[in-house]
Amino acid sequence: MLCLGIESSCDETGLALVKDGKLIAEKLASQIDVHAVFGGVVPEIASREHLRVLPALLRELLKEQDLTIDDVDVVSVARGPGLQGCLLMGLNFAKGLVLSCGAKLVGVNHLWAHLTAAGLEQELLFPSLGLLVSGGHTHIYFIESPLKFTLLGRTLDDAAGEAFDKTAKSLNLPYPGGKLVDDLGKQGVVDKKIFPVPYVNNDNLDFSFSGLKTAVATYVNNHPDLRLAAMGVPDEGSEDSKISEARKNMLASFNYTVGRTLEIKVERAIKAHRGIKSLIVAGGVAANSVVRSVMADVAKKYSIPLVLPSMHLCTDNGAMIAYAGYLMAKAGCRHDLELEAIPRGRVVPTDWICEG
Repeated sequence: MLCLGIESSCDETGLALVKDGKLIAEKLASQIDVHAVFGGVVPEIASREHLRVLPALLRELLKEQDLTIDDVDVVSVARGPGLQGCLLMGLNFAKGLVLSCGAKLVGVNHLWAHLTAAGLEQELLFPSLGLLVSGGHTHIYFIESPLKFTLLGRTLDDAAGEAFDKTAKSLNLPYPGGKLVDDLGKQGVVDKKIFPVPYVNNDNLDFSFSGLKTAVATYVNNHPDLRLAAMGVPDEGSEDSKISEARKNMLASFNYTVGRTLEIKVERAIKAHRGIKSLIVAGGVAANSVVRSVMADVAKKYSIPLVLPSMHLCTDNGAMIAYAGYLMAKAGCRHDLELEAIPRGRVVPTDWICEG
């Protein structure tokens, strides 16, 4: 079975081919440079970029593999959650391909695809506990199979990735700021008293990072010398060493605080659900070194394997959509041409048609 995956939920245009569960080729067009000047993603611009690059990426992908669209058995597409206009670009492109070649159409839950992406590299054991940490979502799932996810906890306001980006922006670090916050924080010393660990004095599995964002903004306002005069990467050769050190310490403390928050909630979830066979951590923030280290410690503490996708599979990509679509099609699931895009804020329905 050859499955084509299409990802266009935000600012990355990804296409990939998965054959019988194995990734054979992928293409990715990033819009980071386009949106960096605005300090964040502009939805209309993102939608137009998807429309512009999708046909070219598909031609390149098929040509390099000496394939035609008629060789594709399944077209899987991210149907949500995401930016409405961006999702529609990918969804309509997928429907057009299905009409032209007769392949099956599968609409993929973008969030679930993140959590099953590691299956391209290693065996997934179920039931699993899944932690999804991205720019728009911080969710904990009980995962019984690639098609059965139960949401245990979610972000009530701002996600962890949003806190990373806003922290970077408060210091005049360029967008997207997550990697730079991580890299500079590695060079600093953690002060556990700088920032409060947010929304953990309760008995639930939900998250809230709005308070941490406020704490960061307050700290930077009280220490304005930490903010760069112009947006860019700190130049240690010309900057006061004490300021550079203080900024790194602040970011190390911020990374620690996010990691500690995730640790508390994930441990709480593991204790509440017996029989967990693995811990899956996915999403853009899963590339953060502190998050990866903390989750490794949690998995070791409870004697379960930690499942982490490779760095390139943490961010939005076509491979995860192709693989999730393959798993759904293999189970006999598909959609018809009435398939709808589901924007962020709405629950993606399990409205697939089952065959056999």
